[in-house]
Amino acid sequence: MARSIIGRDMAVDLGTANTLVYVRGRGVLLDEPSVVAMSSSSGEVLAVGHEAKRMIGRTPDTISAIRPLKDGVIADFDACEQMLRWFIQQVHRRRYFAKPRLVICVPSGITAVEQRAVKEAGYQAGARQVYIIEEPMAAAIGANLPVHEATGNMVVDIGGGTTEVAVISLGGVVTSLSIRTAGDDLDQAIVAWMKKEYSLMLGDRTAEEVKTTLGSAFPLPHEPLAEVRGRDMVSGLPRTVEVSTAEIRQALEEPVHAIVDAVRATLDQTPPELAGDIMDRGLVLTGGGALLRGLDERIRHETGMPVHLAEDPLTSVALGAGKCVEEFEALQQVLVTDRRR
Repeated sequence: MARSIIGRDMAVDLGTANTLVYVRGRGVLLDEPSVVAMSSSSGEVLAVGHEAKRMIGRTPDTISAIRPLKDGVIADFDACEQMLRWFIQQVHRRRYFAKPRLVICVPSGITAVEQRAVKEAGYQAGARQVYIIEEPMAAAIGANLPVHEATGNMVVDIGGGTTEVAVISLGGVVTSLSIRTAGDDLDQAIVAWMKKEYSLMLGDRTAEEVKTTLGSAFPLPHEPLAEVRGRDMVSGLPRTVEVSTAEIRQALEEPVHAIVDAVRATLDQTPPELAGDIMDRGLVLTGGGALLRGLDERIRHETGMPVHLAEDPLTSVALGAGKCVEEFEALQQVLVTDRRR
């Protein structure tokens, strides 16, 4: 009973696009977009998560809908801390006791300053102790890879703000590469392409919808067409155009190429023994970007490696961090440690 008084331990996958909260003994209880809507004058939080995401691109001057994380790191500290506190309170009903231990996931290429900001946000949001785990490590644990064995495990975690490629063996990261080209850049590529080809202005949310419905990284057997709505840049009026899957694939070429390149570069840095293991076992794709159709085919085509999709790509990082919370003592070694001074 003592533990329930202190407050349950939690793991937070603080993502650029979505934040997931895993509560010890209960699983992933919250999965919401990382968006905060604040009042411009008083700075008070009006909405968080799904409700705030609906406001993006639709707010009057008095309200600003912000995404506190950019490229996997905190861009707006206050908003991030408010958001984290709100998410923790959502899963913690008895808030007068709640002082949980937190495990927070961060990109592997993060600087010490950025890491400190994440910890600080955790403490400000009411944590008793904050531990940090690198995202590719969490993703590998969440995808049920044997991270503690002496074999090479390769993970490609494509999130909203960063793509993390890592080779893991014996419970540690052997080589890793974190590039800031990921889901958001795919959206931006679509916006830029529609502007150039059709002189049509799209909002970020429309671009994201186009990406999920039409986006692909490799030619598909059935290539659907869809209507895309936006504002005509010449006449200034709303207009609808019909776009094909092949065109959107062309639009996504650059960021997709950057992601494939990151996989190549990481393989290049991998010790030969581990590279041999990966050749046998293949690499695992996780993160929301893994849902882009044909991406597994594309990587297989360009690297000649077997590619597997994680069972539930969107939650694997949260589940991996959650496992660290469940078996805190056993998995202590994978956490990045430093005591709060």
